[in-house]
Amino acid sequence: MESHDLRIFKHVAELQSVSKAAERLGYVQPNVSQRIKSLEDELGVRLLLRNNRGVTLTEEGKTLLEYSNQIILLMDEVKSLINPNKWRESLIIGAPQTISAVKIPRLFSSFLREHHHIDVKVRTSDKQQLQEMLSYGEVDGLFIHGTYHHSQFETVYSYFENIVLISPKDAPFHKQEHTLIVNSDIHCIYRNKTLDYSKIHHFRDPVIMEFDSLEAILQAVHDGLGISIIPADVAFRREESPTIQYEELPETIKVDFIIKPRKQHPQSLKKFIQFLQRTFSQ
Repeated sequence: MESHDLRIFKHVAELQSVSKAAERLGYVQPNVSQRIKSLEDELGVRLLLRNNRGVTLTEEGKTLLEYSNQIILLMDEVKSLINPNKWRESLIIGAPQTISAVKIPRLFSSFLREHHHIDVKVRTSDKQQLQEMLSYGEVDGLFIHGTYHHSQFETVYSYFENIVLISPKDAPFHKQEHTLIVNSDIHCIYRNKTLDYSKIHHFRDPVIMEFDSLEAILQAVHDGLGISIIPADVAFRREESPTIQYEELPETIKVDFIIKPRKQHPQSLKKFIQFLQRTFSQ
């Protein structure tokens, strides 16, 4: 078996699609199919079962994927150890906008002072897409609020963040007629907190205004369009706006850092998890 074939197999297995793997790798689909067939011929077993939606792993395929992950990790690690200037360690983290806006830059500012040899990338998307990225191996781990697919992922650390209700200063917090400024992602926990707040305080048929970015939400409240609930770190990251009033709410939101369970994980991910444990235990 060649390591290159194992990498191709890993992509096909995690994406559950030969065509998606080919696109990701920049190959034509027949080449990917041929490399998988060569592996199956060499091992004398079926590794994949094809169906209308893509492919699924056989039991033998699951075993090979587990070992492929370990082999590829070890190969990448030894290259980094032997020639760290050419083969730098990498770490890819996923996070929603509310965390990547303030918390992630602060964390990596400290983390990279200790581990300046690691190349870090941050991927931002909605909650569902982030989980798909972790499942397909596109990110090493991700920060997430609220519920997620517990059967697929493992929580390795958690912390709690404070939340703040922001509203225009010329409109009292408990006014009955309000426009709710929320994220367009229906799974966004801050969107749902804002909607819940309006129900608890009996807002009468509030208008819901959706935006795709956190900056747009902040600007909308600044311009007097309505109210929103956001992380305290985001609300207080700069000088308080004279046009916005802030009310820190008594509840907190749990944030989990989750990974995909595997026997082996990249050293960079292990170092980041250890860093999180030290940072939030202080």
